[in-house]
Amino acid sequence: MSRIEAVIFDWAGTTVDYGCFAPVEAFAEVFRHYHLAPTSEEIREPMGLLKIDHIRTMLEMPRIRQSYLEIYGSEPSEETVKAMFDIFEEKLLKILHLFAEPKPGVQEVVAKLRKHGFKIGSTTGYTDKMMDIIVPIAKEKGYAPDIWFSPDAVGGKGRPYPYMIFKNMEALGVKSVRNVLKIGDTVSDIKEGKNAGVWTAGVVVGSSELGLSLAEFEELSEEEREARCKRAADRFTEAGADKVFYTLEDMVQYLL
Repeated sequence: MSRIEAVIFDWAGTTVDYGCFAPVEAFAEVFRHYHLAPTSEEIREPMGLLKIDHIRTMLEMPRIRQSYLEIYGSEPSEETVKAMFDIFEEKLLKILHLFAEPKPGVQEVVAKLRKHGFKIGSTTGYTDKMMDIIVPIAKEKGYAPDIWFSPDAVGGKGRPYPYMIFKNMEALGVKSVRNVLKIGDTVSDIKEGKNAGVWTAGVVVGSSELGLSLAEFEELSEEEREARCKRAADRFTEAGADKVFYTLEDMVQYLL
């Protein structure tokens, strides 16, 4: 591994919103509005994508697609996708302020990285409008990357496209992809990093892939906790992750 100069974090599930629950709640409400009942696993499967792409992906899932066909007698149109996104955005914007709390230890992790000269970037599946709510709250609570970019900054080409990472590199003045670590909590994050050619890692605890609140995680037995974490880690590895860390603290220890 080359000398890492910049660490590019995801947001929900990686640095804020332990378990990544804000979008899950909003997606569930949108699909219920259309008399569809996706499972938590179906909702989380495309997590990390641009949110309208997330809706498209869910509607293409065989079980959901069949349910839609039975209810409406036709395939969902692009107009339906856009209408669903509008509802999703409305619902998410109303609750996002409740899900901007940094995950435990994030402030300390970033402070330690900065102390050792690392630059801090960020990419997200949220839009600028959504980030305008999250960023000030997270900053007030002690977490603020040096720079962040949403899919709005790259013509809507969010994950798995690599362009948000390249925007971070440009803004942070990093010359080579070999000097960047991208870390996130979804398979989409891993694909984004691999497509950019940067060193790519997944984080397990508090992730969307794990899909548990802090209280739920702490209630697990040690054996069950280890089994659930291993399943999430295996998903990241299968997606091509160069490294999987259980926590962000593990990542810092590895880098230093």
